[in-house]
Amino acid sequence: MSGNNNSPHRPEFEQVGDYFNKLFQWFSGKRRSFYFIVMLFIVLVWLASGAYIIQPGEEGVVRTFGRFSSITTPGLNYHIPWPIQRVTIVDVESIRRVEIGFRTTDANSKQEVLSEALMLTMDENIVQVELLVQYRIASSRDFVFNVQNPEDVLLTSAEVGLRSTVGQMTIDAVITEERARVQDDTRVFLSRLLEDYGTGIQVTDVRLQVADPPEEVRDAFQEVVRALADRERLINESEAYQNDIVPRARGDKQRLIEEATAFKDREVLRATGDAQRFLSVLEAYRLSPEVTRERLHIEALEGILDQVELILLDEETIGNQVLPFLPLTDPSNSNARPSAPNPAPNSSSSSGTGE
Repeated sequence: MSGNNNSPHRPEFEQVGDYFNKLFQWFSGKRRSFYFIVMLFIVLVWLASGAYIIQPGEEGVVRTFGRFSSITTPGLNYHIPWPIQRVTIVDVESIRRVEIGFRTTDANSKQEVLSEALMLTMDENIVQVELLVQYRIASSRDFVFNVQNPEDVLLTSAEVGLRSTVGQMTIDAVITEERARVQDDTRVFLSRLLEDYGTGIQVTDVRLQVADPPEEVRDAFQEVVRALADRERLINESEAYQNDIVPRARGDKQRLIEEATAFKDREVLRATGDAQRFLSVLEAYRLSPEVTRERLHIEALEGILDQVELILLDEETIGNQVLPFLPLTDPSNSNARPSAPNPAPNSSSSSGTGE
């Protein structure tokens, strides 16, 4: 044992022990300062974790011990770190969408969800309806606090609104002429339901994607739809023909009526004028019969001779077999009667006169 105590390695172990003793003593003297620095670093890191950035189109909902505190706007903001305050950032500008009766996969392919799409109509027929709802967050506070999982509530409410609307209509109305009504009624019903729940969601658009009978009977219904479309087309063509013929007939009728009215007024005025003229002549005849008779005779001759072509013959030159004459009518008048043939050379001269 004494040999071991006098071993040349003993001083080395003692030196190492002395080194650790001195190091422990140094840490013992600096313990308070070291703990203070560590705690200060932890506190600084904790306080720094309260800084956050709100992007444009977003709002931050600040909660203090779980209760609503404030709403922060875009930019650099600060809140007391957890567990005192927490911030939920909500996108209030983007238009989101929820799908009823189908789901769009990552490959942009559509997958039908028949449990949502198949619905019962008022006439107890089954119809497959797919709906797309677009919405945005109108109130970030209501969206965070009032309802748990508000987007799931929106999906359920949209399905309820769609089933309620389809259940009040016949299958023919849903798949043909009342498709726009399905969209409008569903949007109104869904908006009112979300407002009652206080979800903070505003529905911007509701679009009906599919409204068809089930696949097993789809071909038969398509034949019915085509027949209805043909009926509507024929009705529209008939109405167009009617709108073309009826106004034209009414116009012709009105034209004939106006022409008959004008003819009647013209004849009445003419008869009235003739009667007045005859009465005036009768009155003049009673006052002066001879003068009136002569005037009537002259007027009658004027009327007759106005229709007769007059030719003047020269008796001195008639023997030369040349018949010079002076027409007393307008040569440019195409209605003038043709000239009388030349008389025989030895015929006696004649002349016509008229007043």
